[in-house]
Amino acid sequence: MSHDQLSYLELLARGAAAEAYDRPVLLARASGAGPETLSGLEQAKQLALRVRAELEGRRRREAELSALFETAHDLSGLRDLDAVLRAIVQRARSLLGTEVAYLSLNDPAAGDTYMRVTEGSVSARFQQLRLGMGEGLGGLVAQTARPYVTDSYFDDERFQHTRTIDSGVRDEGLVAILGVPLMLGSQVIGVLFAADRRARVFEREQVALLASFAAHAAVAIDTANLLAETRTALAELERANAIIRDHSAVIERASDVHDRLTELVLRGGGVHDVAAAVSEVLDGTVEFADPGTPALAALELGDADGHAVRNGDDWVAAVSAGGELLGALVLRGHPALDPVDRRTLERAALVTSLLLLARRSAGEAEQRVRGELLDDLLDAPGRDPHLLRERAARLHADLDAPHVVLAARIDATTDAGGADRATADRQRLWSAASHLAATRHGLAAARDGGTVLLLPLGRGDSATDLARQTAKQLGGTLREPVTVGASAPVGAPAGTQGSVAAAYAEALRCVEALRLLHRSGEGAAAQDLGFLGLLLADTGDIEGFVHRTIGPVADYDERRGTDLVRTLDAYFASGMSPARTKDELHVHVNTVAQRLERIGRLLGEDWQSPSRALEIQLALRLHAISAAVAR
Repeated sequence: MSHDQLSYLELLARGAAAEAYDRPVLLARASGAGPETLSGLEQAKQLALRVRAELEGRRRREAELSALFETAHDLSGLRDLDAVLRAIVQRARSLLGTEVAYLSLNDPAAGDTYMRVTEGSVSARFQQLRLGMGEGLGGLVAQTARPYVTDSYFDDERFQHTRTIDSGVRDEGLVAILGVPLMLGSQVIGVLFAADRRARVFEREQVALLASFAAHAAVAIDTANLLAETRTALAELERANAIIRDHSAVIERASDVHDRLTELVLRGGGVHDVAAAVSEVLDGTVEFADPGTPALAALELGDADGHAVRNGDDWVAAVSAGGELLGALVLRGHPALDPVDRRTLERAALVTSLLLLARRSAGEAEQRVRGELLDDLLDAPGRDPHLLRERAARLHADLDAPHVVLAARIDATTDAGGADRATADRQRLWSAASHLAATRHGLAAARDGGTVLLLPLGRGDSATDLARQTAKQLGGTLREPVTVGASAPVGAPAGTQGSVAAAYAEALRCVEALRLLHRSGEGAAAQDLGFLGLLLADTGDIEGFVHRTIGPVADYDERRGTDLVRTLDAYFASGMSPARTKDELHVHVNTVAQRLERIGRLLGEDWQSPSRALEIQLALRLHAISAAVAR
């Protein structure tokens, strides 16, 4: 073997590119080698190239087998179906070397196919596509249960083109697409795709590899469905066994709790005494929950007829009076409660409501005093601060600490007898707000058809937190949506003349904005309403709005010297189309896709939703104006 022929072994050993194998022949020809020598070198070159191709094929098959084994391992420890499907799509994209991979599932109820997992996609319209059976390449795969491949989607007439599907594919910039069916037996449950934004030919081995991944995905879906059915069956068996096991002692416990509750009422016991007595009789843990707590979620769904309701493994019995939810008794850890024990819990809730009503009558006088003090802060800012502090101290309120003013409203009643109903609603709202203010060491008063509250701002809390908590608690108490607007924090209500009245005006503007935005039942401060909050606040915080909205993108450009803000502006100006954006920026569509992926990681997955997109576009305009002014 000549030295030139040995050079091919060296090329194989170091994994050289195919172009490097022409060099020995060219050097030999240049040095004047004879035909026999050149023929030998050509034969050695072809043999070396075949060996190289075989080695590359083996490496590729080894990588494919490794990925398939990893997928099978994921299935053996299946915990999260979405995680397994994402891993399958990611591996398919990586091994086939495509720019995009995605998986769709059939929806038997709607009679179409929808996107379940995407990898590499940057178009919101594409990610939300739904394909009718037989429509597009994916619809044809789902209908025929056969793989289909096209090297130029828009030039392929084998499948039905629709405006919706073509718009989504064009928006994503896809050209070559391969789709294989997900099969459970003879039934097609979805399609697995690999696609590129340029023309390419998918080899037979690549079609077979994608089909293997599709088989794994189908197994994952079937396994998850079987696990869900098994868990449901086991839970039902456990509940049935618990009922049989506990039934023999139910009647005796009911009699015992009746005696205990009667004794509590006679000696003037409290709410927690009732909970302790029922805990002992029912052999569990019974707690009293205030309105608005997570334990009352089941009651807030509308079950207000006095019956205990199931909430996970717990049971919740409403404590109510006159249509007002005062709280609830929550029995922990008894998923299979006997009907007699349920009636015992309900009877205890009734006794609790009687005890709370007795205490409420004693607290109404204190509520009126709290309302009068807040009225003075609103209407008579010139009163002596020292006297205001003394009155507040008797109510355990500290008017030198930061507070927030909140305006609370129930939507106006429009049915028959609406005026009487509205009056009753305002009274109920004032009562619930007064109780909340007393527990939070704050003040409350009825005003302007609703209620105004002055609540202290806890450490680590914000006006937004306080507004949301108040809306949730009042809404849970009244079992109706209560809208709450919050002011900016007031440093020392007693020491700053007019500060409470100004803050109340801001809170009123905020609550009216929430109602105009059809967000009744929510709580918010002006800063939560995006650009609308700039109009509500006394001083528009434009810089803060821009920073909250696109700050992460602008900061990233500043640190890395990138051009994401300009890309974002061009993307919206191009109708959110990556294909048109790349023309505007004079870059490749892959560059646009990579930049949009980075923007999505910085701003969050919902940045292309209509409401977010509107605020982002406004922030971009304000950012551009600020930059121009600065120059």
